[in-house]
Order: sequence, then structure tokens, then C-alpha cells
Amino acid sequence: MGETPTVAVFRPDDDRLEQAIVFLEDRGVEPIPDPMLAVEATGSTPRTDADYIVFTSKTGAELISEAGWEPSGEIVCAIGPATADALRAEGYAVDVVPEKYTSSGLVESLGGEVDGARVEVARSDHGSPVLLEGLDGAGAYVHETILYRLVRPADSGESAALAADSGLDAACFTSSLTVEHFLEAAAKRGLREDAIAGLEDAVVGVIGEPTRETAADHGIDVDLVASEATFERLATETVDAATDND
Repeated sequence: MGETPTVAVFRPDDDRLEQAIVFLEDRGVEPIPDPMLAVEATGSTPRTDADYIVFTSKTGAELISEAGWEPSGEIVCAIGPATADALRAEGYAVDVVPEKYTSSGLVESLGGEVDGARVEVARSDHGSPVLLEGLDGAGAYVHETILYRLVRPADSGESAALAADSGLDAACFTSSLTVEHFLEAAAKRGLREDAIAGLEDAVVGVIGEPTRETAADHGIDVDLVASEATFERLATETVDAATDND
């Protein structure tokens, strides 16, 4: 590795990317910001007849606020602390945050109390089926509202080119979709196989088991799964591994 490890970060091009860059720079590495997700709002809003409503992202919190959605007595659930903080920042009270910040963790948290209840899940078009299937299996009447679609920015792919040229020391994949879009961007540049090969010499960190499975399915070797499903933990553990390998 070089004197300053290069670490690819795929957060959406908003304050999350800005915060990620600062977070990585503070840890002595060179961030390679390469947004792999862009938001296309659908204009839909959550149903108002649910007993529980589940939000899974900061983006969802911001979109419902922009649309003027108001709760009507539902138990408001956030998949993790970042989503909960975003909801509170928009003026919404949050009733449930699971101990494990994943779809399965939220199912475990709610599973004993939603039998016969109406549960509204408001999220992107790429949400994990684990959440819907788990709540349905717990006896809930589940409805999903797609608040936004996640697409790949047309100019993405700098990190793939670096990986193909053995210039990337680490990568932080924050969802299965960032893995898929990374590979799409590489393929668009004619570098898919070279990028995958280049990642073999890098530290590849992922935010959770579903993301690890997606990476493995596409031939990417994963070095670590973050011990907690937050970007901060993922970045810290990936940087630590990259620094140890330096």
C-alpha cells in the first residue's frame, strides 16, 4: 500500500458523503468519494390507517417531511439510530429502535407484538424482503409504500477504475445496491473483471450479511462485516484493517 491508504466510499452525494469524507480524513486515509446511489422521489406518502409505521433511512424521513406527512397515532419505528435521528430532526417522535440495526433486528424487536396489527413500511424500491416477510410471518398485515427509487449516478465509477489499476486500498460497501452499482459502473468502463481482481488486493468491508452475500455472489471477496450496521463502525473497522495491512 502507499503511505496514505485510499478508501472508496459510496454514500449518496449529500451531507452523508460530506460527513463520510471528513470521518475518513480524520483517520488518516484518503477518501475516494464515488456516490453509487442517487434518489428519485416517487411522490408517494405513507398510508394513514396503520398501527405501526416503519422507516428505514434518513432519505425517507426527509421525503415524508417535505411531503407534509403527519402521524396519526401510529407507533413509529426506525431501523437504526441514523434513521431515528433523521426522523427526530424533522420533528417526528420515534417509539422503536431495535438493538440490532437491520431488517431482521427490527423483525425480532416487533415480532411479539404485531400479530393482527397493520404495519406500514415506507422505504426505497430496493428494501430487503426480510423485513416484509418477517413481519408477515409474525402475523402482521403489511403494506409497503415506495417513497423513492435508488439509481446509479451516470458519472460514477472512479473507484472501479482505481481498483482495476491496483490503486484502491480499501472499500466500504454500505448496501447490496452499492455493490451492484459499483460493478455496473465498472462494466460500463469495460473494467468489471479487472475491478473485481483489483479488490482482491484491497480491504473490502461491508455493512451487513446481506451485502456480504451480494458481494460473494458477484465474485468479490469480503474481508470484514461491520460489527454494527452503521457507516461509522464500518469505516472504522475497514480503515483499521487497511492500516494493519500497510
